[in-house]
Amino acid sequence: MADPRGFLKVRDRELPPNRPVEVRLRDWQDTHAHRAEGQPFLKEQAGRCMDCGVPFCHQGCPLGNLIPDWNDLVWRGQWADAIDRLHATNNFPEFTGRVCPAPCESSCVLSINQPAVTIKNVEVSIIDEAFARGLVTPHVPERLTGSTVAVVGSGPAGLAAAQQLTRAGHTVVVYERDDAIGGLLRYGIPDFKLEKLHIDRRLAQMEAEGTRFRAGVTIGEDISWDALRRRFDAVVVATGATVPRDLPLPGRDLAGIHFAMDYLTPANHAVGAGTPDILPEGAPSAAGKHVIIIGGGDTGSDCLGTALRQGAASVTTLAIGKKPPLERTANQPWPTDPILFEVSTSHEEGGERTYLASTVEFLPDAEGNVRALKVAETQYLPGGRRAATPGTEREIPADLVLVAMGFTGPETGVLEEQTGIEITERGLVGRGDDYAASLPGVFVAGDAGRGQSLIVWAIAEGRAAAAAADTYLQGSTELPAPVRPRTLALRS
Repeated sequence: MADPRGFLKVRDRELPPNRPVEVRLRDWQDTHAHRAEGQPFLKEQAGRCMDCGVPFCHQGCPLGNLIPDWNDLVWRGQWADAIDRLHATNNFPEFTGRVCPAPCESSCVLSINQPAVTIKNVEVSIIDEAFARGLVTPHVPERLTGSTVAVVGSGPAGLAAAQQLTRAGHTVVVYERDDAIGGLLRYGIPDFKLEKLHIDRRLAQMEAEGTRFRAGVTIGEDISWDALRRRFDAVVVATGATVPRDLPLPGRDLAGIHFAMDYLTPANHAVGAGTPDILPEGAPSAAGKHVIIIGGGDTGSDCLGTALRQGAASVTTLAIGKKPPLERTANQPWPTDPILFEVSTSHEEGGERTYLASTVEFLPDAEGNVRALKVAETQYLPGGRRAATPGTEREIPADLVLVAMGFTGPETGVLEEQTGIEITERGLVGRGDDYAASLPGVFVAGDAGRGQSLIVWAIAEGRAAAAAADTYLQGSTELPAPVRPRTLALRS
C-alpha cells in the first residue's frame, strides 16, 4: 500500500486545474494537462489510497484494474512498475483516464466518509508519464500461430481485441469504414476531451507489434461478411452501437434538426484536418445560432463544448428528468455507482441546463426551418412513466437542434441479411457466455453485443472476446478474460 496514514494526513481531493475558460474556448486542445511534473500534489493524492482490506474499487472497475497497486507505485515514484501494473489489466489507460466516468471512484472505500481517491487522474498520469519517459514499447509476439483474425470496428472494443490477439501470435487485420482508425474515439469525441495524438501513438505501437489496419473499408459492401469469414479463421464483430435514438414528434423533419453524431463527426473531421472553421459542405454549424441540445449525457456535453467553440449565440441543454442530487441518496448506497449532478468541462464553459423539460413539438419558420421548440414540464406518472404536463407549454427559440438521446443498438441489417446471424430482441448481435455468435468462428465484443455502455466495458469485453477467440483457434488461451458477457434473449 501507499502511505499508511496518507488518508488521515490529506483529506481533500486535489486535481490538476483546467485551463481558463476564456483561453480554451479559443482552441480545441485538451482542457487540462496530466503530466506528473505539473502536479506536485500527485504523490500525496496517490498516498490517500488506504489499506482497506477489500478494495471495492476492483469491483467498480469492469477491467479489474489493480488500483491500490499502482497508487502505491506512484507514491514511491516507481513509474516503470506502475505502468506495467496498469497495462496488465487495461490496454488503453490514456482513453479510460480521459473519457471514462470512473465508477471505480464511486466504489472507493475512502468515499464512505471522505472524498474518493483521485483514481482516474492517477491512472491517466501514469500513462502520460510512461509515454513521456519512453516506457511504452511494442510487445511483439514470440511466435506466430498461423491463424488469421479479422476485427470489424476500430473503437475501444475492437482495438483491445486486436492488440490481445496480435500479442497471442495471430495475424490480425482491423477493418474500419471511416477514413481513419479509432471509431467513435476519433470522430465521436472532440479533441478538447480526447486529443487524437493519444490514439495515433497507440496505433503506432500496435502496428509495430504486427496489427494491420484497413481504414475506409465497409464490411458488407466492399467485402461481404461471408467473404470475410471465408478469408479469416475467426472474426470479431466490434461495430459498436451506432443507431441513434430518435424523437419522432411533430416537426421532426424540419431543416436544422440533427442527430448528435451528424453534428460532431464533421466538426471532428475539420479539427483533425487542422481547419476547424471549414466544415464539409452541408455539415451543420452552430456559429451565430441559438442551439438546443436534447439529452443531458456525455454526448450532449460534447455537443455543448463544440457549439461554444463554433461561436453559438446561445446553447440550452434539455433533460426530461429531474436534476440529479449532489450527494448519494438512500437508494444508491456505497459502493454502487450513483447518479449525481455533474459539471463537465463543457458545462463550465457556458450554456444553460434545463431539467423536467419534455419536448412537445418542433416549430417551423416560413422557409421550413426549425425556429423554436415547444416544451412542457415533465410529470411523473404511475409505473415510472413520464409525460408533458398540460398547460405548462412554452417556446424556446432554436436555429439548430441536436438530438443527443443515446443509441439503440448496432447496425445489423446487412450483417443479418448476408450471414443469417442471430439477433436479440433488443436488436443486438446475439452471443453466448463465451462471446461466440451463432456462426462458427464469429465473436461479438463491446456495444454491438452489450448495447450502449461505457468505454471501460468496451475494453474489458474486447479483452475477454480475444481470449474466447484464442481458445477457439488454439484450444486454450493464456489471455485474461476479465468479464463475462451480457447475454440477451434472441428474437423468436
